[in-house]
Amino acid sequence: MELEKEQIIKYYYESFVKVDGLWFIKTEESYGFQKALDIDRSVWEILPKIQARLLKSFYKDLDGLCLLKKALETKLKLDHFKFEFKTNEQKNKITVSINKCPWHEIMLKSGRENRSKDIGDVICSTEYKTFTNEIMDKADVSLSKGICRGEKSCVLEIYAC
Repeated sequence: MELEKEQIIKYYYESFVKVDGLWFIKTEESYGFQKALDIDRSVWEILPKIQARLLKSFYKDLDGLCLLKKALETKLKLDHFKFEFKTNEQKNKITVSINKCPWHEIMLKSGRENRSKDIGDVICSTEYKTFTNEIMDKADVSLSKGICRGEKSCVLEIYAC
């Protein structure tokens, strides 16, 4: 029996998500939470660059804010987020409201909701800044709200300079 394309995709997605969590827990067990978080941050300073470069290669006909919006939208969909975009081209601004975060849901399911805020505050801001800056040379990125902070949604604001 051969796997269908969707099954293969699910296999790789689930493996990626699980390995991320497992290595964090094992690193935390050996070196403590803060060291695991520091290493995780260094990983998320690199992985979004790889993702952004790959998505840029898929969308060669786009640039600037249009490219950023399309690439970020694709990334969030592939990562199983539920979100809404608002674009204000006059202000060179994109606002993303994330209403469902799969990473936070994993933290809740694993009984680690007490660590979700600490991890989210560091990793999410690092990830989105790195991803954005790989696509656009100059952009200000802020994560003004967070589900992991007990808020209804995450709000990501990006101003292209």
